[in-house]
Amino acid sequence: MIPTLNMDNDTQNFNTYGAYFAPLRSIDGSKMLVEGLEGEALAAIPDHWMSYASPPASAHTALALLYCFFTAAALIGNGLVIFIFSTTKSLRTSSNLLILNLAILDFLMMAKAPIFIYNSANRGFASGVLGCQIFALIGSYSGIGAGMTNACIAYDRHSTITRPLDGRLSRGKALLMIACIWIYATPWSILPLLKIWGRFVPEGYLTSCSFDYLTNSFDTKLFVGCIFVCSYCFPMFFILYFYSGIVKQVFAHEAALREQAKKMNVESLRSNQNAAAESAEIRIAKAALTVCFLFVASWTPYGVMALIGAYGDQNLLTPGVTMIPAVTCKAVACIDPWVYAISHPKYRQELQRRMPWLQINEPDDNASTGTTNTTNSTTPTA
Repeated sequence: MIPTLNMDNDTQNFNTYGAYFAPLRSIDGSKMLVEGLEGEALAAIPDHWMSYASPPASAHTALALLYCFFTAAALIGNGLVIFIFSTTKSLRTSSNLLILNLAILDFLMMAKAPIFIYNSANRGFASGVLGCQIFALIGSYSGIGAGMTNACIAYDRHSTITRPLDGRLSRGKALLMIACIWIYATPWSILPLLKIWGRFVPEGYLTSCSFDYLTNSFDTKLFVGCIFVCSYCFPMFFILYFYSGIVKQVFAHEAALREQAKKMNVESLRSNQNAAAESAEIRIAKAALTVCFLFVASWTPYGVMALIGAYGDQNLLTPGVTMIPAVTCKAVACIDPWVYAISHPKYRQELQRRMPWLQINEPDDNASTGTTNTTNSTTPTA
């Protein structure tokens, strides 16, 4: 008789409260993604994630290890760029200030990774609302700022190559551009932080945080549309425009040189250059394609995911799927130091001088020039 009464009570309680707790329960009895959360932490989770089961522990472990690798690579790489560029007088040029700003933003991008690693180690939303807000705020500044800095670097290189006499970036103009980059990123970071327009929420496995693109409201849709245009489309347009202009200019210059060589009945006007060296058009085309590819590959998945969440079929956005864009936009912070700085000859020379154990073999321009001049001056007397 007693078991029967208990079963009746359980049935009655489920019928009464089942509608409320249904999103927190799994049909097969497995742990749910939001299980154990309550109060403010539970309220911060978009309704979309309520019906998903918790991922296996191995998924959290794999992401934590991947983020550990990204963090070490980004902090060391960008840390070296910041240290060398800020302490070497010859590298503190106006153009390099933009590279330094990009390195700072990429450094910040991964400086917040310990929050993610802590959440992954605890298999969920362990850092709470405060940790989520800090993670998303830093991510917003670093992500939007890096995109606009890439656009400014493209503008600087375009001006330098297409207008070599008067296109050089002044120090004041470079500092003004950097200030505008940080000011530009501020509204998109502060407004969702204060919940004036949009908000920062957990995503995926609830171990990372970003702006809300899942709440079905007009304000959310408008915010996602505006931040997509201003933070993705604008820098993408400028990067493509300026780098395509660089490639066009260089190819036109190379064509003019070939035409002039043809008129002079010589094979090439570059005959005095090293035959093994790549032509300028190939080197600049590679740099342009690398920059464009990095920006597209790292931020396009996130942009597409946000658009799907706001305007498309949200069923496509499972916790595992949404963690992929979160990883791609972090990977670029590890690669940027190689593209913008480690390929810089003077930077490599400085690394070689200060850290000879890195075994960097970069010829010294001054030494080469000095050797050449010495040879030339002593030849007549020989």
